[in-house]
Amino acid sequence: MRHHRKGKKLGRDAAHRKALYSNLAGAVIEHGRIKTTVAKAKAVQPITEKMITLGREGDLASRRHALAFLRSNDVVTMLFSDVAPRFKDRQGGYTRIVKLGTRFGDSAEMAYLELVDYVPPAPRPRRIREQAPEEAELEQQAAAPGVTS
Repeated sequence: MRHHRKGKKLGRDAAHRKALYSNLAGAVIEHGRIKTTVAKAKAVQPITEKMITLGREGDLASRRHALAFLRSNDVVTMLFSDVAPRFKDRQGGYTRIVKLGTRFGDSAEMAYLELVDYVPPAPRPRRIREQAPEEAELEQQAAAPGVTS
């Protein structure tokens, strides 16, 4: 039985698991949303929330704790300057898990782990292929029958 056994092993040894958690938490902080399996999302969600709480505290000790876990100065800078101030008035619950269904290859349950204030980027407008001047002239001639040049 797993009494008093905290956390999931996810089929990895301790060092691999720690690196996985660090990379996934950093990706959520950096990008605002990641697509991963439900098991990984549930394992990383509390870690990500703790990192955001450290960012809200904002002192040097908190920055060093975050840097020790996340191991990327760029991500820690983004956490303390961009992400944490957005949640200054929020008491907790900075992330959410949105289930997506199963993955095609192995039927693993997939989910988005995202910050609650995440806004998906607007879709890029489709570019219309510009016509060469000769093609445009031919189309104008075809559109106006009876007119000869």
